Amino acid sequence: MATSHPRSPLARSLPNLMQVAGVRLSGVAAHIRYEGRKDLALFEFAPGTTAAGVFTKNTCPGAPIPWCRQALANTTEARALLVNSGNANVFTGRAGDEAVVACATELADQLECPVEDIFLGSTGVVGEILPYQRILKALPEAIEALSEDGWEDALTAIMTTDTFPKAACREVSIGETTVKIQGIAKGSGMIAPDMATMLAYIATDAKLPQPVLQSLLQEGVGPSFNAITVDSDTSTSDMVMAFATGQADHAEITEADDNALDDFRDAFHDLMKELAQLVIRDGEGATKLIQVEVQGAESNESARNVAFSIANSPLVKTAIAGEDANWGRIVMAVGKSGEPADRDKLSIAVGDYWVARNGAVAEECDEEALSRYMREQEITLTADLGIGKGRSHVWTCDLTHGYIDINGSYRS
Repeated sequence: MATSHPRSPLARSLPNLMQVAGVRLSGVAAHIRYEGRKDLALFEFAPGTTAAGVFTKNTCPGAPIPWCRQALANTTEARALLVNSGNANVFTGRAGDEAVVACATELADQLECPVEDIFLGSTGVVGEILPYQRILKALPEAIEALSEDGWEDALTAIMTTDTFPKAACREVSIGETTVKIQGIAKGSGMIAPDMATMLAYIATDAKLPQPVLQSLLQEGVGPSFNAITVDSDTSTSDMVMAFATGQADHAEITEADDNALDDFRDAFHDLMKELAQLVIRDGEGATKLIQVEVQGAESNESARNVAFSIANSPLVKTAIAGEDANWGRIVMAVGKSGEPADRDKLSIAVGDYWVARNGAVAEECDEEALSRYMREQEITLTADLGIGKGRSHVWTCDLTHGYIDINGSYRS
């Protein structure tokens, strides 16, 4: 059951959550899979709210994914988002599509809005028919419970194997007007790029046309949600969506590169990065947060591929779990990436300690200090390929027996 696992030692406390004008939320118990906890989240947005989304590239997506893609193509507004946990509504065929249509139609009727203005998300077990009648039964309660202060209830309702709730918020100015940005996320395992089972939802009271919001979201995904990996597995249900309610009274924005958006863009992208890192901090069984830096590669794309080769290596991840600075495994991961590399130009650092330089052991490395560093909760690994100017970074976590315990009994 969700949240039954020990709280991650890398957990962060929830920030003081704000109200975001134009957003009301709730979280209720629909008894989809879990007992004794909330498992259905509802977000209601003010008329005129715009929406943007980035979705999994997994070719076997859950039924909510094509629904949301089609909705974004057909509407200029978002009036509600309905998300359940416990059942991913994936690989359920016509029954999955039926569940999506039934839930969206009923919610649209109750909110008196077009059905294409309803967005849906699901997370949980794959391959089990979603008992959507339980969702329909819980909708009146979810609507009745809607509140501007309902963020934590909604966040709790979307968690599965998460051990702590994840949220981030920012206040920033567009011109002379203060606007708010707040986001929540869930994710713990089956995390890899293309969208890193992960859901993230961000709301702002800024007044942003849909193309502008989509551009900002798309731009921010690369160095945030697409720069994290727990286990190299790309979920069938991943989505990151953003909603702009337009309640803030600032000057009109028509282009994503408008200079008036500079501070907002930085804050928006920084919030996305924080949410992505919170997901990694809750990696199933994680005890270490690992940042992988690759520099000196042939290109940025090549550096990214090398970084993920290191970050996804079970041998590298288990070495970090065992607090063993086994840098030979990093060399191995660079070499197996398939990217251009020269053994005799490769240098490796663990934290501030260069353990190898230009293809040979670094004699100046302080092994005692390195051993102390390996006991820390946050570890940085650096690979300098020495053949170009390409750079990239990704975040991952260590691989412990806790990951096996969680995933070996996920359905039971």
